Amino acid sequence: MSYRSNAEQEFANDLTGKGVQFQYEEFKLPYVISKHYNPDFFLIDYGFFIEYKGYFKSADRKKHLLIKQQHPHIDLRFIFQNASNRLNKRSRTTYGDWCDRYQFLWAEGSIPKQWIRKKKKIKV
Repeated sequence: MSYRSNAEQEFANDLTGKGVQFQYEEFKLPYVISKHYNPDFFLIDYGFFIEYKGYFKSADRKKHLLIKQQHPHIDLRFIFQNASNRLNKRSRTTYGDWCDRYQFLWAEGSIPKQWIRKKKKIKV
């Protein structure tokens, strides 16, 4: 069996040496972190939120996936200063690619005209 660290390996050896039966990382326990998110902009006449991003950090991406999962009825869109930026130095994935993968509408620089053609009032 392979462990994540030498310390875990030593602890497992200690348990085994004492005749204690165990399972290693066999269970997945879900948990929810309760926080609040303040979207940058809400377009009142159009009924959607915009998050304006220069730098799109890993923590932000995780947060937005959780928001999408927990609030599927919310229309959240991104405007990037540069959608061609890569997620990190080693990644080939751009900010725009990430949005496409997770089905977020996005644009670069400013709001596309097609997003604000039809007015749609919604209460949040």
